[in-house]
This record gives sequence, structure tokens and C-alpha cells, in this order.
Amino acid sequence: MEDSFKVLEEKIRKAADRLRNLGSENQSLKSELARAQSGLQEAQRKAEAAEKRREAAERPHRETGGHHPGAEDAREVESLTREVKGLRREREELRARIARLVETLEGLE
Repeated sequence: MEDSFKVLEEKIRKAADRLRNLGSENQSLKSELARAQSGLQEAQRKAEAAEKRREAAERPHRETGGHHPGAEDAREVESLTREVKGLRREREELRARIARLVETLEGLE
């Protein structure tokens, strides 16, 4: 009987340790989630700003009746287009990371 009680005590100690570890992991994941959400918001702001700059760079071309933009304008539009695409890709990566973090957190609850 004494041995079975010791086994039970050991199992309870292990369970308590595991709960502490999971709590710590949960806090860590919540912090990472907050950072990722902040990064996502920043990426969205950058993407919107880059999109507006791209549209502004294209606007003179449309307003001049379709005249071809100069080489400098074309380079700027191309640069802004690449920036927008990169920021959109970053935003999607952050969304995927956040989804994985939320799944992990939901699994801990």
C-alpha cells in the first residue's frame, strides 16, 4: 500500500510540473501571438501605404491621356509594385503564423 501511495504522489508531482510547464508555454505563446499580431498590423499599414504610393505614381500617367511614363516613373511604379507584393506576402505569412499560434493556444485550454 505504501508503494502505491508513493507512485500516486510521484504521478501527482509530475502532473503538477507538467501543468506549470504548460502554463509557462501558454504565456510564451500568448506573447509570441501578440508580437505576430503587431507585426501583421504593421505589415498591413506598410502595404496600404505602398499601394497608395504606387497608385499616386500611376495617376500622372492616367491623367496625361495615356502618355507613356518616363523611365524614372516606370522604375518607381515597378519598385512600389514589388514592395506591395512583398508586404502582402509578409502579411499572409504572419496570418498563417497567428493561425498556428491560436490553434496551439486553443489546444492548451
